[in-house]
Amino acid sequence: AMGRAGRRLPALAALFYGALAALALLGVRDVLFLYEENRCSMTYMYEYPEYLKIKLPKKTAKRYPAYELYLYGEGNYAEENKNLLLTGIPVLFLPGNAGSYKQVRSLGSIALRKAEDVDFKYHFNFFSVNFNEELVALYGGSLQQQTKFVHECIKVILKLYRDREFAPTSVAIVGHSMGGLVARALLTLKNFKPELINLLITQATPHVAPVMPLDKYLTDFYTAVNNHWILKAQDLRNLTTLSVAGGFRDYQVRSGLAFLPRLSQHDSALSVVSSAVPRAWASTDHLSIVWCKELVLATIRAFFDLIDENTRQITEDPKKRMSVLNHHFVRHPAKIFEENPEAFTELTGAFMWITVKASKWTYSLYNDSDGKYFTFPLASHRKSYSHVYCENSMLDTSSWIYGCVNSNSSMCLEATDLSWRAELLPTTKVVILKLQDYPSLSHIVIQVPPTVGNKYTLDCEFFKEDSRTVQLPVTHLFSFGLSSSKILLNSTGLLYNVQLQHFNQIYQAFKIYIESHCQSLKERKPSVYRLHIPWSHEDSIIVAKVPSFTEISAKLHIAQPENDSRIPELNIYSSSDCQYEVILKTSLLQVLGQIIRFHAGSLPAYIVSNILLTYGGQLSTLISTGQCSDFSLELVRTAKPYKVEPLISIVVFLQGFNWFREIWQSLSLPEVDAAVLSSRDAWFPLVSLILFLFGTGIAYWSGVFFSTSLRLFSSLWLTLIRPTVPQKDKLITPRRLCGVLSLALVSWTTCGAFAVFIIYLQYLFKPVHVFVASVFYFQDSDHSKETSQNSSIHTVKNQSSMDSISEATQSLSNSTIAEAVNSLKMHVTILNLFTWIVLLNLPSLIYWLKNLRYNVRLDPDPCRSTAIIIVCILEILMNSSTSEVKSSKLLKIAAKVPLPLSVAMLAFGRMHLYKVPHFVIFSLLLHVLCCIV
Repeated sequence: AMGRAGRRLPALAALFYGALAALALLGVRDVLFLYEENRCSMTYMYEYPEYLKIKLPKKTAKRYPAYELYLYGEGNYAEENKNLLLTGIPVLFLPGNAGSYKQVRSLGSIALRKAEDVDFKYHFNFFSVNFNEELVALYGGSLQQQTKFVHECIKVILKLYRDREFAPTSVAIVGHSMGGLVARALLTLKNFKPELINLLITQATPHVAPVMPLDKYLTDFYTAVNNHWILKAQDLRNLTTLSVAGGFRDYQVRSGLAFLPRLSQHDSALSVVSSAVPRAWASTDHLSIVWCKELVLATIRAFFDLIDENTRQITEDPKKRMSVLNHHFVRHPAKIFEENPEAFTELTGAFMWITVKASKWTYSLYNDSDGKYFTFPLASHRKSYSHVYCENSMLDTSSWIYGCVNSNSSMCLEATDLSWRAELLPTTKVVILKLQDYPSLSHIVIQVPPTVGNKYTLDCEFFKEDSRTVQLPVTHLFSFGLSSSKILLNSTGLLYNVQLQHFNQIYQAFKIYIESHCQSLKERKPSVYRLHIPWSHEDSIIVAKVPSFTEISAKLHIAQPENDSRIPELNIYSSSDCQYEVILKTSLLQVLGQIIRFHAGSLPAYIVSNILLTYGGQLSTLISTGQCSDFSLELVRTAKPYKVEPLISIVVFLQGFNWFREIWQSLSLPEVDAAVLSSRDAWFPLVSLILFLFGTGIAYWSGVFFSTSLRLFSSLWLTLIRPTVPQKDKLITPRRLCGVLSLALVSWTTCGAFAVFIIYLQYLFKPVHVFVASVFYFQDSDHSKETSQNSSIHTVKNQSSMDSISEATQSLSNSTIAEAVNSLKMHVTILNLFTWIVLLNLPSLIYWLKNLRYNVRLDPDPCRSTAIIIVCILEILMNSSTSEVKSSKLLKIAAKVPLPLSVAMLAFGRMHLYKVPHFVIFSLLLHVLCCIV
């Protein structure tokens, strides 16, 4: 019975951890694959694109040999600019992580077409920087160098316009991904003049924090930039900044990271998600945000509206710049931008005036040769209704709705243009007016101009706000989609606002199903559903046929701020004779996706923490039983969240008190990562437990995969090569010392990660060698025993002596094999730990290999000093065995240290992954001392 129970335990553990790993994979699948289809159109060039290399000063070219500056052009425009007699407005494009300078072509080409439309009265010169496609999102050592090079480029660009009639004094910058962060970093340079930039547009730039904090240079760069923008916010009022995020299609940079830090938000900063941008309404992936035609058109239209007619450059007025950006990226009224539209206008034209007294009105027209004015007297509606709603399916840019301020009995003499209050939607333009806000208006006037060949519909209705606003409480997180909230909208209105109560956290995710039923089968205009998030510009819009069944995903990029009590809404722009049923359910799959989306970057810390706990457990069993337990069994026994999580939670709780914070700071301890995430509203109580369990599941199956691969590779090795019995040797020999010195020299003169990778590959063969040698030794001992027994049959003399020798030989072989198995288990765990160290240092190795032709030595190197320590540790550990460790006086200490190190790793390593190897190195350094002392 005990044997069956013992066999059942690993099976149950495998099933449990398999389920955990499967849940993590489901979350990854939701992030990587389950998002809306690409609704962007590709941008095409009308002529062959050309990139003219700009000659840089010799000093700059020598200091930055890998970087270049280009001017974009096409056809005749490119030919005319080869002599660099430029007269346009300079715009500098900065590519991001592994980005190409050629990505500027979408902006440059459409800007050129737009300039042709205005006969080159205004035009833009698009420059682009070649950063050699460096991996700056993973290695931060070159970010400062890129920033300084961009400063030199700005000075070179402005010199090209010297002595021109309308010479620019500043440059507009468009930065994609990390290019946007480099542009913000310009303001941290000591000798940089802020007036050199007046407009900054960033595309999918992670402003808040790095996606993967893999080295100290990266996190320090972020800290310096964000602190400068917070402390010097008043000095940045003349710089207008727009950050555009990609939405849920961009799984590389989640949109929450692309929102400019809240403390630096001032009147000249704006953050939007591409799904909320008017006339785009599409989520973009990390690359398509550069070439998405709808988004590029919005950007170029904004550029041309920003031009000052007097200076023929981008306006110096920050208020106008923000007005233009709001017009094109937040709320588009379906009108061409005007800086100061006329307050009042006269309604002219020989149009027929028709009075409409009904509270609801619809008018359809096609090929109508007579213009009309429809007037709605407000006096009769003010007592019964609070709002008026009008929509127009003609998506032109002319004015169409007015508020009458002076009228006679038959017509309106003077009116204010209410078209500026309209909002453009994919199939219609709508106006919602609160009657109380317009006490001076006597009538609402709808203008219907003569139409030829156009068919469109106008609708207006007066309503009470309470009758069109309904509350829909969202389902609880732990309902797992089994329960639902439901509401039926059965009135005949044109607009409904469904308030999603208690929907305010990033870990919430829902599926909303909207089913429309209509009374007749006549053709109708499509319905528009908008998920409106009031505290950030991250709305999403879906157009659906009527009748239809539509599914909408509801989840947040930004959690609700503490001082904001507004409620997210589902706006339904409906058909008047249709019913709408709205059903809301929690989506477990998308909840998992949100956890992965927001916290996948910290999963390596949780995985390594689990392996480190297992390693400590193996040392403990080595003390208690003299045997090293198996990795998967020890993981089940040792890796428990209650050993780690409570202490971190207590510290985070206490940091809410000033006295504890003061003590903490007096000890010069860094802030706990969970407290920082909580301050950014990216943390919730159970997330750490869930991530720990995910880490346990991944660690378990990675261990199984590692062990299985080892056995398969060893079996293959055994069939090809007959190994020799390993001989016991000293831990430190002259040959090994030379190897350590050689790798230390490699680390110091080239790249630390390269030295770590070499010693890792060398260590990788150690478990294989031990496994093969132990199998061979076992087979060889069996063969010797068999030979001994055969000899004893033919020889009767000295029988008792032969039995003694046989027993001694068998005892010796069993103990040798047991020792080899123990050493093998320990080597596998150590190798598992160092696999993650190599993975975390891999980006700097890739960066070094890519830039090897420019510099043999990686400078700065994030792991140069740690690499030397790692080389020394691995060189000793790969030649050690558990027999040396068991007799050490330090073993008890070495077995207890992994637990506090695991706690510290999760406390300080989640947002600083480069700290994770330090905790592992410290633990294994004690292991090395156990081998020596």
